[in-house]
Amino acid sequence: MVEKKFATVPNDANATAEIDASAAKADLENQLAELRAEIARLTDSVSAIGSSAKAVAASEVEVLTERLRDRIREEPVSTLLAIAGVSFVVGLLARR
Repeated sequence: MVEKKFATVPNDANATAEIDASAAKADLENQLAELRAEIARLTDSVSAIGSSAKAVAASEVEVLTERLRDRIREEPVSTLLAIAGVSFVVGLLARR
């Protein structure tokens, strides 16, 4: 009779272990699904930040370009002298 009880214990232990393993697997699958959802949200956030940064950079370039055009129209001689000076320095550096 004692042997019968001991013989049934491993079966109960196996069943308990299987239940525990099944619960752990379900828990891991839930965590994995949550992580995937979080990664998707983060990807969307980064994409939105990148798009807004691109728009800001484009508007800043547009403003700087307009300022440069206005300055060239207001002071054409000083602009030509500045360009000539920069070209001269680049030419000196290129010769070396």
